[in-house]
Amino acid sequence: MSTAPDLKFAFGNFNYICSTVSLTLCPLVGDADGIEPICYSRNVRLVDTLIFQPSTLIVHFIALIMTAIMIYHIRSKYTAVGRKEIIMFFYLYMLVTLMDLLLISGIIPTSSELYPYLTGAHLGLISATFWCLLLNGFVGFQFAEDGTPLSLWSIRISSFVVFLSVAFLSIATFQKIGPFDPLHPVALWVVFFIFNGAALCIYVILQIVLVVNTLDDRWPLGDIVFGIGFFAVGQVILYVFSLDICNFAKHYIDGLFFGTISTLLSVMMVYKYWDSITKEDLEFSVGSKQNVWEVKELLGEDEMANGGLYGHHQGGQGYGGFGGGGASPASGAYGQAHFYDERY
Repeated sequence: MSTAPDLKFAFGNFNYICSTVSLTLCPLVGDADGIEPICYSRNVRLVDTLIFQPSTLIVHFIALIMTAIMIYHIRSKYTAVGRKEIIMFFYLYMLVTLMDLLLISGIIPTSSELYPYLTGAHLGLISATFWCLLLNGFVGFQFAEDGTPLSLWSIRISSFVVFLSVAFLSIATFQKIGPFDPLHPVALWVVFFIFNGAALCIYVILQIVLVVNTLDDRWPLGDIVFGIGFFAVGQVILYVFSLDICNFAKHYIDGLFFGTISTLLSVMMVYKYWDSITKEDLEFSVGSKQNVWEVKELLGEDEMANGGLYGHHQGGQGYGGFGGGGASPASGAYGQAHFYDERY
C-alpha cells in the first residue's frame, strides 16, 4: 500500500503537490524526469493505447456535454445582460476541459515532443479562463455597456494576452529558457495558484457587492456560496485527500476524479448565478410567440361567439342568413360576411 510522501508543502515548489495528485505539468517540473504521484488511478488498455485516469475521463466528457447545454441556453436568452461576455467564459472552460482530457488521459503521451507545448497552452487557457471570469464580474457594474465592442474586445484581447503570457512562461519553464528553470518553477507556481486564486476571489467579492447593493433579491447569494463551496471542497480533496481516496478505492479513483466533478459543479453554479440575476426583455424574446398564439385563439373564440364567419342574427335580421332577410352589402354572394371588411 502506498504511503504519504515524506514532503512538505513549500512556496514555489510543486514536489509535494505532484507527489499527491497527477497534474498535467507534473511530468515536466521538479526533477529531470518529472514527478510521479505516489498513488494514482489505474489505467485501462483501449485499442492498443493505455488510457490513464479513465474515471476522470468520463467526467470530462460529461463536463463537455453540460457546458454545451449551458452555452445553448445562454445563446437563447437574446436580450439578457452580459450574454456575450459570459459565454466567452464557458467557451474557455470547454477548451480547458478538452485539453485536460487529452493530456491527463495519455492520449497525448508525456514522451511526445508536443506535450510541453500543449501543457503550456493548457495552463495558459486555465489562467485566461479565470481572467475572463474576473472581467465578467465587472459587467454588472456597467463600466462599459454590455454587448458593445468596447466591452467584448476588452475581454477578448486581455484574455488572449493572459493566455499568451502564461503559455510562454510555462513553455520557457519546461524548456529552461532564460532565467526560468523546471527545477525551481517559482513564477509558474505563483501564476498557477496566486494569480488564478486572486482572480476568483475578486470575482466573488464583486458579485456579493453587486447583489447586496443593486438587487432586491438575495437568493443569488446562495448560488455564489454553493459555487465557491463546491470549488473549495474540490481543491481540498484534490491536494489534501487524494492519496487517502486512492488507497481506500484501491487505485480505481483518486482525488482528481472528485476535483473534476467539483470544478464542473462550481462552473454550473456560475451559470445558475448569472441566469438568476439576468432578466430577458419578453417583448423581443422567442418565448413571446406562445403568447401571440394564445391571443389569436382567444380572438377566434370571441368571433365565433359573435356569430362566426356566417353571422346568423336572431330574429331574421342577419347579414344574409339563409333563414330570412336579404344579404347586406357586407355579405358575399352566398350570404357570407366579409369578416375582414367589417373588422377594419
